[in-house]
Amino acid sequence: MTDNSNKPHPGWHRTLGLGVVAGAADDDCSAIGTYASAGAQFGLTLLWMAPVTFPMMFAVVYLSSKLGQVTGKGLFQVIREHYPKWLLWPVLIGVLVGNTIEAAADIAGMAACLNIFVPIPPLLIAIAIAVIILLLQMFGSYSLIRNVFRWLALSLFAYVGSAALTRPAPAEILRGTFLPHIELTKDYLSILVAIIGTTLSAYLYTWQSNVEVEEKIAAGKTSTAERRGASDADLARSQRDIVVGMAFSNIIMYFIILSTGATLHQAGHNDIENAAQAAEALRPLAGGGAAVLFATGVIAVGFLAVPVMTTGAAYDLTQAIGWKSSLHAKPREAKAFYGLIAGFTAIATVLNGLGFNPMKALVYAGIVQGFSTPPLLLLIVLLTNDRDLMGDKTNGFWLNLLSWVAVAVIFAASIGLVGSWLL
Repeated sequence: MTDNSNKPHPGWHRTLGLGVVAGAADDDCSAIGTYASAGAQFGLTLLWMAPVTFPMMFAVVYLSSKLGQVTGKGLFQVIREHYPKWLLWPVLIGVLVGNTIEAAADIAGMAACLNIFVPIPPLLIAIAIAVIILLLQMFGSYSLIRNVFRWLALSLFAYVGSAALTRPAPAEILRGTFLPHIELTKDYLSILVAIIGTTLSAYLYTWQSNVEVEEKIAAGKTSTAERRGASDADLARSQRDIVVGMAFSNIIMYFIILSTGATLHQAGHNDIENAAQAAEALRPLAGGGAAVLFATGVIAVGFLAVPVMTTGAAYDLTQAIGWKSSLHAKPREAKAFYGLIAGFTAIATVLNGLGFNPMKALVYAGIVQGFSTPPLLLLIVLLTNDRDLMGDKTNGFWLNLLSWVAVAVIFAASIGLVGSWLL
């Protein structure tokens, strides 16, 4: 395959952070709620999940990154061009439903946490959040959005501080981290499936392929022909960036489980349904500082994750249809793309107005994504091993091994989800 990456590539100071943004978006409000629930229910016995999911997250996000760089196209555009519609549309619908419901749940989580500090009805806060996010997407440049996302990602370090304030026992930390513990109970298996599902969410890797395309457009490569191809140095830089980003994501997961496991579980607060409840419950146990740090992380990362989900859904649908989609385009130049961003944001906001239970909605979204994400991940692995598509940039042995393990685990998680219903 011809390498068309002759123009100067942006330096590390520009590219470093794309993986961190993706990793931070993976630790969205609903994921924080899942990790907090895991710590509250089972203490520190699930700390080992962070190092276990890290290599799988790296593999799937890097595959998506490589696909975007080598083809110069977003994930669903590539799928549309290589697979039949009967396969494309069921996977796409699952991703769209999952993204929208998760965005709604994240807006609800942000509103609940803001309501701790601001005595305004949560619905009004949710509407204000949606408007602010939509204005940023509609009228902010891609460079502005990217830089805002990078700074918001740093807010997740609040969970490191929150965990430090809980003063966990070192011996329990070591045991929970290095001695995997599994219970064959419905609750334990359900939380395992939930952690795997939220760490390997579809929006994580669909976003990564699209942002790689946006980076090439930012470098002046406006046509698909100009964007096609990636050098070994380009891919090596992406590998380093994604390793950092996924490590960052898993470290945050680790410290959320640690902070809630060392406090809420020990105090018998085992029934935590969302991140706002976790923040409130931490206040009397670990002090107001820990509670404020926990809630602040939820709010800040929500402003990153919600636009990743709504914009990601707009990317996926426009690419499946064949419409123009790019954050570099002005709203008047890509009306359908920006209209879909507004539409998905509006649906997510309306769901909050209907008084739905965000945690129950996440269960339904998880079910939909649980059956659409495995085939999507399988398609990514097959595409990145297609020599006609990828040229000499197909996957090597170790990357393939990690990728197939991730595929097997996500399929097993879906089967486990069904199994948990039958227990």
